[in-house]
Amino acid sequence: MRRADFALVALAGLLWGTGGLAGAAAGESGHLPSVAVAAYRLLGGGLVLLVGAALLGAFRGVRVSRALVGHVAATAVLAATYQAAYFAAVERAGVATSTLVALGGAPVLVAVGTAVATRRPPSRTTVLATVLALTGLLALVGTSGGTGRAPLAGVLLALVSAASFAAMTGLGRRVVPQAGPLPTTALAFTLGGILLAAVAPVLGDPVGAPDSATGWWLLAFLAIVPTATAYGAYFTGLRTVPATTASLLALLEPLTATVGAVLLLDERLGLGGAVGAVLLASAVVVLRPRTSTGPTSMVGPGHAAGQPAAPTPRVPGARTRRE
Repeated sequence: MRRADFALVALAGLLWGTGGLAGAAAGESGHLPSVAVAAYRLLGGGLVLLVGAALLGAFRGVRVSRALVGHVAATAVLAATYQAAYFAAVERAGVATSTLVALGGAPVLVAVGTAVATRRPPSRTTVLATVLALTGLLALVGTSGGTGRAPLAGVLLALVSAASFAAMTGLGRRVVPQAGPLPTTALAFTLGGILLAAVAPVLGDPVGAPDSATGWWLLAFLAIVPTATAYGAYFTGLRTVPATTASLLALLEPLTATVGAVLLLDERLGLGGAVGAVLLASAVVVLRPRTSTGPTSMVGPGHAAGQPAAPTPRVPGARTRRE
């Protein structure tokens, strides 16, 4: 795991925390339903990534193949499902419960899936970081009671959201031949935004235009910062960052959101929130890479997420160190 990739995934978690505030403000000032905001977020972020990838020449050498089409289509469906299921959960179970289940369930599902795929239990470091992160999340988000009208249905939808994010993370660990993470993410999010906009009327929330300039500016911020920049950094960092570590770093999102609410909305953090913030930060410290490794730790086309790569030949007389 390279330090630069670890930093990219951590940056994604921090930037995602601005998405909740921006999305809520965009919906309020632009008079848009939550599903419409999610569709604008995915579609706008995908288009920004497309432009950025084109300017950087990331599409050079990209070859359309069955693997690329399947990867883009699967990521698009998972991204749209993740967004739609989460917002539907919020409407039924409230923000606190939905955030706790959706964000807290993802790293657990990834850890279980990785353990099953590799037939190895999680390391002590992973277990410690998971306990710290989930306890911190519970203290930070779970202090307020549920306010939804259908809590059971909301929890189930939040689990669907968690599973979608976990699967998207695992899929992002796979390398698509002759296609980098930037162009594949750009194509997937653009398609995901189109799918979500098409499904929105069925859910009773057709996608309309915001009725204020402030709404447009907030949607632009939502597309550029917590979507295009954050997901671009996240999927790029997945080159060497294990899926379980990445899903735990995603829990930096509620930490940033809470800090933003305290600074911008004058909300009080409280003792429980402060303890939760410290625990989440401690989980990141526990997960940090001890050494910087080269790109050989990338998952190849034939390896599942979290599956170990081929062993490195041992040089006679050389000392080995378990990390």
